[in-house]
Amino acid sequence: MSDSDKLPTVQSLQGINSVPESKYTLSYEHKLEVAFDKEIPDEQASQQTLQTHLSEAPDGGLRAWLSVFATTLVIFSTFGFSNSWGVFQAYYEENLLPHTPPSTIAWIGSTQYALTYLPSLATGRLFDLGYFKLPFFAASCVLVACTFLAAECTQFWQLFLIQGVGQGLCCGFLFIPALVVITQWFSKRRGLALSITALGAALGSIIFPVAAQNLLPSIGFRWTMRIFGFILMAAMGMANIFLKRRLPPVNARGGLFNPKAFRNKAYFTYCLSGVMILLGFYTELTYISVSAVKIGVSKDFAFYLIAIANAASILGRVSSGLLADRIGALNTMAAFTAITGITTVVWPFAKDESQLIAIVVIHGFSIGAYISVFSVPAVEMGEMEDAGRRVGMFMSVIGFGGIAGPPISGAIRTATGGFAAAGYFSGGSIMFGVVLLLVAKYFHPGRLGGK
Repeated sequence: MSDSDKLPTVQSLQGINSVPESKYTLSYEHKLEVAFDKEIPDEQASQQTLQTHLSEAPDGGLRAWLSVFATTLVIFSTFGFSNSWGVFQAYYEENLLPHTPPSTIAWIGSTQYALTYLPSLATGRLFDLGYFKLPFFAASCVLVACTFLAAECTQFWQLFLIQGVGQGLCCGFLFIPALVVITQWFSKRRGLALSITALGAALGSIIFPVAAQNLLPSIGFRWTMRIFGFILMAAMGMANIFLKRRLPPVNARGGLFNPKAFRNKAYFTYCLSGVMILLGFYTELTYISVSAVKIGVSKDFAFYLIAIANAASILGRVSSGLLADRIGALNTMAAFTAITGITTVVWPFAKDESQLIAIVVIHGFSIGAYISVFSVPAVEMGEMEDAGRRVGMFMSVIGFGGIAGPPISGAIRTATGGFAAAGYFSGGSIMFGVVLLLVAKYFHPGRLGGK
């Protein structure tokens, strides 16, 4: 009998009486302990205790909040670093890769964005089966190594492989397991917990651009990247210590990919909305520094625009989490993301520094909501036993929008000689995604009103 066959089924964990009692027995042998994490409940635990674990998330406690802290560090090191790409885009265009077209350079950032999502199909399923700690630790080590290696890169293909593919894949193997851990510890306060962890992205997106702006002129590109490597080493080291899963692994039916999930109209529409939103989501953050210089903003200040946007996102991330618990995640995401779409269309028409700052602040406030709570609907649109795989499938699907968006916008910019058409394309994609969010909202509870 394989290890997966020895895993507890959902029916056994929930005490359903339609199968023989012998199938309720949970046998955690030595082989199982080697294969899976040590957070799996002790083999002497009673069936009643396991049922309680499944049905009642503690919504607090030291272990739960330490997991929130650890996940905040994970998102700081993954999305926080990835969201700083605009600084690298501007630096590479002007210094490291001056003869490479901007749309080509954008493939580094878009690949990094996309690969934060695409591996989720595998990582979500592996998490459900219990493979968590070892892949998580390995990805942490490789992420730090890639950051140090990026310091030695001088050509486009080197940066594409190290910063785009290498760091992107590592972010993908770290992000989803951390999110799913939080959904195990929190239920009623899940939106708040996830919005707190999303502050890691905002903090990273402030710290890394500001640090780059000050370090690049004084110590150069190589030592700037090395310092970033040491920061990621410290953050991911603590995350590996404090992040703990609450529930035992469950051998949910099906394999890596569960096509039956897409028979749920709400889930299918939600995934489609994510693709459209991601198609335009990162365009403004990618090109904001470059466009600022074009209208006369100083290069020194242009680098700070990304930090300003992400500082504004802190309020948006926290408020969206609180609203999601009160009015529902889909309602919250639709409202905030609609604002993101509008600011993406308006941004290229800013004429001076003050107008650009106003747009960036509003954009930053709104953009944090989607990333903060976008895993909540995917979790709610099915059973908890399959949450990791379902969130992973969602993230993998929307990753295709993330990888295509910035290069398409860059190509439009090159063809038109400005950012207006790129803004129309990206903002229009986001707004269409918002419409699909509302359609998913209609399918999920069967109406547009309510949570």
